Amino acid sequence: MCLGIPGEVVEIQEDHPDLAKVDVSGVRRTINIGLLADEGVRCGDWVLIHVGFAMSKIDEEEARSALEFLETLGKAYQDEMDALRDSRID
Repeated sequence: MCLGIPGEVVEIQEDHPDLAKVDVSGVRRTINIGLLADEGVRCGDWVLIHVGFAMSKIDEEEARSALEFLETLGKAYQDEMDALRDSRID
C-alpha cells in the first residue's frame, strides 16, 4: 500500500527551487515540490508527500493528525517510512 505522508519543509534548494528537503518524523529527504509552484511553498510549511512529490500543502494540525493516524497503521506506516529512508533525489 502506498500512503501520502506529511512532511515539514526545512530547506528549499536555491539552485533548484522545485526541490526541497523535508522532515518526516525525523527522516530528512529531498522531494520535488514543483507541483505546488503556484502555492508558494516555504520553509516551515507542511506538505503531503507521495512517491517523492509534494501533492498538496496542508496545515500543521492536519499534518500532526495524519501522522498520528498513520502510526496506528503499523506495517503500512513502517513500510512507507522505510521507503522514505531508502529514497534519494540527487
